[in-house]
Amino acid sequence: MRVDSHMHTPLCGHAVGEPIEYAMMAAERGIDLITITCHIPMRWEAFGQAGIRMQREQLDDYITLVQNTAKQAKPLGVEVLCGIEAEVYPDEAELEPMDEILSSYNFDFVLGSLHAQCRSYIEWLSNHKVKSDAMKIDSYFRHLKDGVQSGRYDSMSHPDVIRTYGVIRKFEPIKHEEVIREFLQAVVEEDMCMEVNTSGLTKGDYEVHPDPLILDWAAEMGVKLTIGSDSHRPHSVGQFFDVIQPMLREKGFKDLYYFRGRQRQRIEMPNGC
Repeated sequence: MRVDSHMHTPLCGHAVGEPIEYAMMAAERGIDLITITCHIPMRWEAFGQAGIRMQREQLDDYITLVQNTAKQAKPLGVEVLCGIEAEVYPDEAELEPMDEILSSYNFDFVLGSLHAQCRSYIEWLSNHKVKSDAMKIDSYFRHLKDGVQSGRYDSMSHPDVIRTYGVIRKFEPIKHEEVIREFLQAVVEEDMCMEVNTSGLTKGDYEVHPDPLILDWAAEMGVKLTIGSDSHRPHSVGQFFDVIQPMLREKGFKDLYYFRGRQRQRIEMPNGC
């Protein structure tokens, strides 16, 4: 079985193509199950509004869109699940409306993402005098750890995305091994997952999320993985899986996971896609 557990719809404002086109591409590439994970609505505009995420009043439309896509995709042999990409953020008050959404909808899968490039986090860093790259990186991974321990999420998405979009100048995981391992240990202790996100190969330093060295530590520590292409267009479904999945096998990962009804499901690590 092959899965892709991270993709978007036009409702987020920066993806193109209808969800059935993503399912058709999945069928073409031998992927049996996809999970659609549009960005969750947020109250504060600093998290990005138009062009970044759907609005609160569009959530029901989103659910209907995914449900209809699941019916259309069934004859293709592709199962379509409904997930959401939720936010990780150090100010709990900003997450209260999000928590209401998470408790009100029956999502199959909840990703936890700290979008370090959003104005919300940039302002938090500035307001708390976090100025150097080293301080920003350490703060980021500590906040990811807090997210893990919050119990909100099933898997932590693109867990070193701070290296992208110009938030810092250079990311060298070895210099932050202690704090990164603390994050990974929290993932293990809370018995949740970390995402391997192949979209990292298309931007920034053109490397998978997280960095291969972090994946070495994760393999050593027993971290469970989900995998997602973070597709914003149909052609990206399953992107680079044929390269990344064999690499994960070489690093010692034998399994992948996906979620249905917030319940973790195990599959054997595919050799490719």
